[in-house]
Order: sequence, then structure tokens, then C-alpha cells
Amino acid sequence: MNLLLLDASVFLAAEDSNDLYYEDSRKLFKASTPLASLDLVLYEVTNVAIRSWKDQVACHRLLERVKAVAEDGGLVHVTIALMASSATIAEEKGISVYDAAYVAASDYLGGHLVSCDVRDLVSKGLARLPNSTNSSNN
Repeated sequence: MNLLLLDASVFLAAEDSNDLYYEDSRKLFKASTPLASLDLVLYEVTNVAIRSWKDQVACHRLLERVKAVAEDGGLVHVTIALMASSATIAEEKGISVYDAAYVAASDYLGGHLVSCDVRDLVSKGLARLPNSTNSSNN
């Protein structure tokens, strides 16, 4: 069983019943595969819940989900070395440093990045969709 590193889009999809990847994202959180994320996920999910959704209750659920992942596979903390790697990946792949940080974190952990970001990550072979992981089939 490989560790899965989830980006913020997976957390958000699991909270939004209108999201295309809602069901598959929710399944990931119930599966036995270890999950991890990048500490930046805290900022992104909170920002979306408060600024876009204006939903304190959803924010609380999202933060609890991040906490559970942190206790499972952990949260990778941003370091100078991780940012240097992120900058290189961003330049090579033509993506944002923010997205590249998730790629670098999954590389660091030796896991697989899971994202709903088809345009910038999945289409470039840098991440898998929630419905294409083994754990979403459990």
C-alpha cells in the first residue's frame, strides 16, 4: 500500500457534493491507504471555506479532516529545501510553485499525489485523480 499525498482540491471536493470528484474523494478518506498532505493545505481549505463558500461549519469539517490526515500519514512542512525543489519542478513543468510544492512533497514521501486539478497536475502526469487510485475502489 502506497501513501497518497492529497492536495487541497481533494479535501474541497470531499466537502462539495456538487463537485465531479465528490464521491471518489470521500472514499479516499475512508480507505485504509495512509494519507498525507502539505501543511499549505490548511491555508487553502480555510480560504475557500471562508472566502468563497462563507461557511464556518464547512471550514470546521475541513480542518478536522486535515487533522485526521496529519495524524495518519502526516503533514509535510514547507522548508527551504522543499521550496527549492518546488521551484525547479515549477520551471520544468510550467506550473505554479504552489502546485509544484505538492509534487515535491509527494516525491519526498515516496507517495503518489492525488489531485482534482486536471489542467495543471493530472494532465501532465504529476498527479492521479481520486477515482484512479486503488484506495478509491475499497
